[in-house]
Amino acid sequence: MTVVIWITVLLLTVAALLGLVQVMTAPDDASRAVIGDLIYFCAVGIFLILALRYDSVVIFDVAAIGGLLGILATIALSRILTRGRR
Repeated sequence: MTVVIWITVLLLTVAALLGLVQVMTAPDDASRAVIGDLIYFCAVGIFLILALRYDSVVIFDVAAIGGLLGILATIALSRILTRGRR
């Protein structure tokens, strides 16, 4: 089980690093916002996987709250980018 956890952390880290590379070539602000969400939720996923590894309820709760706040930030940013249009 430990090998699966570390492989998952490695894959999430690689995805975040590829997202950081992609920021340099993103054509517009909306693409950069999506890449920012990718990096943010990769970090939340890494925290959740590490919470499973170390049996820490506190890290799990922090990651869950971070995920909820990330969704709210995504919605707010999409409203800003569309200038409030629906």
